[in-house]
Amino acid sequence: MEETEKIICNHPRLNEKAPDFEAMSTHGKMKLSDYANRWVVFFSHPADFTPVCTTEFVAFSKANDEFKKRNTQLIGLSIDSIYSHLGWVQSIEKNFGVKVPFPVIADLDMKVANLYGMIHPGAGTTAAVRSVFIIDDEGILKALLHYPMTNGRNIDEILRLLDALQTSKKNGVATPANWRPGDKVIVPPPQTQDDMYKRKDMGYEYIDWYLSYKKL
Repeated sequence: MEETEKIICNHPRLNEKAPDFEAMSTHGKMKLSDYANRWVVFFSHPADFTPVCTTEFVAFSKANDEFKKRNTQLIGLSIDSIYSHLGWVQSIEKNFGVKVPFPVIADLDMKVANLYGMIHPGAGTTAAVRSVFIIDDEGILKALLHYPMTNGRNIDEILRLLDALQTSKKNGVATPANWRPGDKVIVPPPQTQDDMYKRKDMGYEYIDWYLSYKKL
């Protein structure tokens, strides 16, 4: 049990510093810290030349400009070689007319995948699951998502979550379920009894003392 807990604790956790790494990619040698002062969406896929992963890479590539608008760098990874990555990227461009604009890390030794907890033995021992790590412009892990090998990610949802995280960080607020930019946000709940009684008269859309909305 202690060993299991130790392994789990070694994986990145929310609101902690995302571990830096150095690796080879389709854009050359790179480090996570190369993207300091930018947000990063770091995602893994099980394998090159596989159908679900191909659809995801096409979708991520088409959305790259939207991520750029949000000061965000995409980084992909799988446990494949540089040569495999290069061949796959070329195949995607040939078959879909889409150029993959972001670096794809080659992780044959699984160092980065293990560092980030991308290997889930129940899903497969030699391939990374579909993980997504959203890291803010200070290098702090703000969100992580894991998907099974059988089901592709929704890129619109990753963009929506990125918008929500950036809005929360900038404005010190929370966002409700299904929030989209332009929707009302949630005001942090009061921390004292005195503030609780005052909340109704503070000009917010008041539901109850613990839930109030406002427009940004």
